[in-house]
Amino acid sequence: MVSRRTGLKAVAAGFIIALALGRPASAAVDIDGYRFDDSAKVAGKDLKLNGAGMRTKLVFKVYAAGLYLPEKKNNVPDILKQDGPRRVTLQMARDVSSEDFGKAFTDGLNDNVDKADKAKIASQISKLGAIFASVDGLKKGDVLHIDWIPGTGTVCELNGKKLGDTIPDLAFYNALLRIWLGDKPVDRSLKPALLGDAR
Repeated sequence: MVSRRTGLKAVAAGFIIALALGRPASAAVDIDGYRFDDSAKVAGKDLKLNGAGMRTKLVFKVYAAGLYLPEKKNNVPDILKQDGPRRVTLQMARDVSSEDFGKAFTDGLNDNVDKADKAKIASQISKLGAIFASVDGLKKGDVLHIDWIPGTGTVCELNGKKLGDTIPDLAFYNALLRIWLGDKPVDRSLKPALLGDAR
């Protein structure tokens, strides 16, 4: 005869299994406590999480980053020529001043975009600088989306609020992607994570 306690355990185990089976097949990715959903909707299109990882500087966590694409790719040239919208999501792991954040982006562009290509997007880099200058720093827990929307341009959104003007050139967005995916990425362990090779 089954004891009452054994029966309760069986019921509890069945309930847990039912809950697990009821969850979506694609669970979110967790990067040191920062959650990235497996998909995101940008400009009405469903994008897939290509990869995610943590940006560190020295021993400090700066932000968790996720890259969303129409189709998963682990090759940088393929990512840069993909059609459709794209998204980079940054979840801040510490407070960063707008000056430091803007400088990090500028340094990343300088390291990964040659002078000729940079000259072509100079005015757009200035627009990005103005966007960062309009923000009174980034706080731990802030979420920044940097989206490419075909026919519109680069759109930055902080905690659900659009920042500054739209920046129209695809070459500019690809230059931004090179900050993380270029030959001299801002964080050498983050690049393979965004490419889906590591987590």
